[in-house]
Amino acid sequence: MSLEIYGLILLGGLFGAICIGFPISFTLITLGMIFGFIGLGTKVFYLMTLTFFDTMLDTVLAAVALFTFMGYILEKAGLMERLFRALLLLSGRLKGSLYMGTIFSATLFAAATGIVGAAVTIIGLMAAPVMKKSNYDSALSAGAICAGGTLGILIPPSIMLVVMGPVMQVSVARLFAAAILPGIMLASMYVIYTMIRVMINPELGPPMSDEELDVPTSFKIREFFLGLLPPSVLVLATLGSIITGLATPTEGAALGCFGALIVTALNGKLTFKLVKEAVFRTAETTSMVMILLAASTFMGVVFSSMGTPLFIAHTLLSWNLPPWVFLVGILIVCFILGWPLEWVPIVVVIVPIFLPIIWEMNINMIWFCMLLAVVLQTCWLSPPVALSAYYIKGIMPEWELLDIYKGMMPFMALQVVGVAMIYFFPQIVLWLPGLLFG
Repeated sequence: MSLEIYGLILLGGLFGAICIGFPISFTLITLGMIFGFIGLGTKVFYLMTLTFFDTMLDTVLAAVALFTFMGYILEKAGLMERLFRALLLLSGRLKGSLYMGTIFSATLFAAATGIVGAAVTIIGLMAAPVMKKSNYDSALSAGAICAGGTLGILIPPSIMLVVMGPVMQVSVARLFAAAILPGIMLASMYVIYTMIRVMINPELGPPMSDEELDVPTSFKIREFFLGLLPPSVLVLATLGSIITGLATPTEGAALGCFGALIVTALNGKLTFKLVKEAVFRTAETTSMVMILLAASTFMGVVFSSMGTPLFIAHTLLSWNLPPWVFLVGILIVCFILGWPLEWVPIVVVIVPIFLPIIWEMNINMIWFCMLLAVVLQTCWLSPPVALSAYYIKGIMPEWELLDIYKGMMPFMALQVVGVAMIYFFPQIVLWLPGLLFG
């Protein structure tokens, strides 16, 4: 039996183990060692040591831990609550103002944290009780919160983009630049959709009462700027230093961590308990990402040494199908796998299998990465799993899960429209990187 066939058996065993529910990292290591021994003999053990050390010593990936820590610190800073309250006070007389304020706050918080779970939870805790008290439609409210929170996977400094860069062999700074316009586009589509729904049926988003808005204008403006300026300046400084080339992603992330600590301290929320909790949560999240990345790198090297990726690529390309068929097929596979899996195994395990095909077709990798990122963001809103729905259900148990799903479906459709716009108009993602980097 040829090594290429052994590689196909390895691939089948991997998918089978994932479906059964085995831990992905240890499955990758075990299968890599077994099939690597078949193809490479005892050299596979030296190869495993080399790939693990090489991955763990990658300075770009240190940004994963730093951005994660920055997100967890800002999660507890209390800035989003202040900004959200100020937005309500300033726009409360406008019908549907809570939807607009929720999506605006979620967009800014996504840019400050890059963590979907944290964004959905924090925005839900702030907005859901107020929306219920103001008699807002529960389905549309849940959809707006979930959709806004999922922007954390796309808008820089997205942790997924930090991991995606080395895996796809693309500059993280270019990915950050490419993700800005799609993120703003999707957030704008969310706002436009909710406001149109409210214009058609004002009962979906009634204005707030005069008693709730009876606050001095000076107080509203002060709260707005105190809530908006610190995270905005922090995000602009962090992303600006990376995108303009003044700092590497790791250095920019370190700057963001330092800034997050200062902002939290100025807001009176910085305590030893908060820092300790953020450090433990960062270690937990980062170790999961890094061990999976190291294991997938090892398995990928073994898989490539068998010649199976090129065998698959040449076989598929010999069918002479149009390039868009392969591209759309890859995105559909990732979308379906995004139901049971989070983005980490898809980005570091599944997508590298298709990279030889993508390279053979000379597809722009920045464009492909943005298509993939928006598709994976859509998975957070897509039944039958839709993890963001369970975050909201945990916050508002009185909201029916079916209503939450109904509220998310239109936003998922907007995500699909966003994917189509990026596909047919690549300059949405390529214009800013081209302007900044040439």
